[in-house]
Amino acid sequence: MLATIMQVVDTTIANVALPHMRGSLGAGVEQVTWILTSYIVATAIMTLPVGYLAQRFGRRNVFLWSIIGFTISSMLCGQANSLTEMVVWRLLQGLFGASLVPLSQATLLDVFPREKLASAMGIWSMGVMVGPVLGPTLGGWLTDTYSWRWVFYINVPLGVLSTIGIFISMPDSKPGTRRFDLRGFAFLALAVATLQLLLDRGEQVDWFQSLEVQLYAVLSVLGLYLYLVHSATSNNRFLSPDLFRDRNLVAAVVFIFVTGIVMLATMALLPPFLQQWKGYPAASAGLVMMPRGIGTMISSLLVARFLRYFDARAVILAGLALVTVSLKSMAGFNMEVGQRDIVITGLLQGFGLGLVIVPTSTLAFATLSPALRDEASGLYSLARNLGSSIGVSIVMAVLSRSLWINQQELGARVQMSPELAEALRSGTDGALAVPASVMNEVNRQAAEVAYVNDFHMLMLINLLAMPLVLMLANPDRAAAGVLSRFSISRIRQFVSMSQR
Repeated sequence: MLATIMQVVDTTIANVALPHMRGSLGAGVEQVTWILTSYIVATAIMTLPVGYLAQRFGRRNVFLWSIIGFTISSMLCGQANSLTEMVVWRLLQGLFGASLVPLSQATLLDVFPREKLASAMGIWSMGVMVGPVLGPTLGGWLTDTYSWRWVFYINVPLGVLSTIGIFISMPDSKPGTRRFDLRGFAFLALAVATLQLLLDRGEQVDWFQSLEVQLYAVLSVLGLYLYLVHSATSNNRFLSPDLFRDRNLVAAVVFIFVTGIVMLATMALLPPFLQQWKGYPAASAGLVMMPRGIGTMISSLLVARFLRYFDARAVILAGLALVTVSLKSMAGFNMEVGQRDIVITGLLQGFGLGLVIVPTSTLAFATLSPALRDEASGLYSLARNLGSSIGVSIVMAVLSRSLWINQQELGARVQMSPELAEALRSGTDGALAVPASVMNEVNRQAAEVAYVNDFHMLMLINLLAMPLVLMLANPDRAAAGVLSRFSISRIRQFVSMSQR
């Protein structure tokens, strides 16, 4: 879990430090974003072969070398003196860190018996869900208090502790002899890497108006096509066909991909809303958003008890309902919204996400052969990460376009009074400040409408994800319906146990 937290925190911890890095590394506004892009793309690519590496060289060996490599590359990132050095070390950081989350999950599935799996998954999921929330807050504090270099140095003691813990406690696993499908990996890596580049770079270069994005799109489609053709004609396939014969795994991968669109999207929208339009300092914005992580922690700890009394699919639907309610409330935000409303909606949304993530992960591997867990964990993590990347790209693109359209429409409706027109013609002192204040208010109102549109869109996506829950099967209660789990006797029994 410590290794998991270390990796997921690094997906967001460097964001707030980018302005400080620009001066130290001599990079422009657009160039410095490659510090984030290089890490994300490298992680996406190396998530693919995690299953093969664990089976070929042993899970414990891969885990240890991944943590060691991640720790060393983090230290090198902190010592970088140029943009080129930083991008290279961030690539290495992503390459080594990609296996930490899927291998942690696969290890958890092996070491805990089935009756304790939900509780263990709940505790482990706290790291996956809380990490991205803590990242910006921790990164801002380290940057303001010490230096942006400590954003990376913080991984060194954590990496050392993780290495010692894994070395002492994790049992050896026997290496295998499976052949590596290099061609299949190359085709799939091309598709995933170019898709990730398209999502990450699109907003900065005006999406498909740019030749760069068009090239990424063509290469992504081509890579996927070549991979499908290769898989259909080759005896040695990169992804085991047995993975796709397990109904729950396939359904969970599709479901987590769709819900992943919502998971980090609100985390991408709230910081600019609070800092740019509400005037919150970075540290205050992080504190206001922290209840989202607290809600996830609470529900992750309670979800195992819920699963004793209710069907896992019913718990997932309840979580989606809570997320929908929170997004409905956020769709009513305006520029005068108070901290109390932001905290309550964040807490509610985090609680709902905890009810979604843990049961979905439990059902995903419930009927899967233990021999496929490493490979399945990599595929599951990739689906969640790609869904999150697509969600962030969608909301930021819609926000930017909606903001521009709203500014044009609202600006066209501003009417100048005869007194103001005369003051402007005569050059009266302070007259120029009036139009500036008017346009500032126009921009504020345009941003308010744009954010409301985005939150409303996320609410609809969350609603559309609900029917996908029916694709999942609960092997422990296959003969029972979802709604029958909410019987009066079950609820009374649960309340009685909770009170005791």
